[in-house]
Amino acid sequence: MSEMRFSGRSAAITGGARGIGLAVARRLAAEGARVALWDLDGTALDVARGEFPPGATVTTSRLDITDEAAVSAAAAETQQAIGPLDILINNAGITGPNQKSWDYSLADWQRVMDVDLTAVFLCCRALLPGMLSRGYGRVVNIASVAGKEGNPNAAAYSTAKAGVIGLTKSLGKETAGSGVIVNCVTPAAVETDIFKQMTPEFIQYMLSKIPMGRFGKVEEVAALAAWLASEECSFSTGAVFDISGGRATY
Repeated sequence: MSEMRFSGRSAAITGGARGIGLAVARRLAAEGARVALWDLDGTALDVARGEFPPGATVTTSRLDITDEAAVSAAAAETQQAIGPLDILINNAGITGPNQKSWDYSLADWQRVMDVDLTAVFLCCRALLPGMLSRGYGRVVNIASVAGKEGNPNAAAYSTAKAGVIGLTKSLGKETAGSGVIVNCVTPAAVETDIFKQMTPEFIQYMLSKIPMGRFGKVEEVAALAAWLASEECSFSTGAVFDISGGRATY
């Protein structure tokens, strides 16, 4: 493995201020990428920026990725700052309430769809044309094993992540042969701040489904995402990569 696989490359990472997003950004930066952290939490962005070593090229944008105009503006500003974006990591997400489907409010349902699925579409739509015009790009969507299996008391999240898988497959076929590759990752539960949105009972349920008996680590997901974002990934597109401690069986 080249230690500087991303030298000369620029990457935008949504939800980049913490958790999986920050881990991916740090991995890409360590291998030479210029990185842009996109997140709604301005304070967390300031903290995250300070976690990169001297010499790393890191920019931050505070935005709501469900806002079409905000995504377009961030794309333009980021590329003005660090150059054309070669890599997009769609990581930002929320779980929504842990409730039975029939107890879900429409507002909660729509919010999960907006953040976990529609925002992925908006970010892809903003950046893919530039990648296609340059003949190179890598998009990595962070979905979830819940999108393949469906978690009880998490219908909105499971449905949105299934949508991310479907979107990935469509985009992979639409861009095949262009030099642009689109794939997604389906982790089982990874212990991050997103756990704060879940009940203890639901967290225990997720752990009980993982044969390895532990949660994933952000660094493990980052390692897989980094390969998918690299030139080394050259014959996989529209694909779904499990990282689930043995949970996924298909």
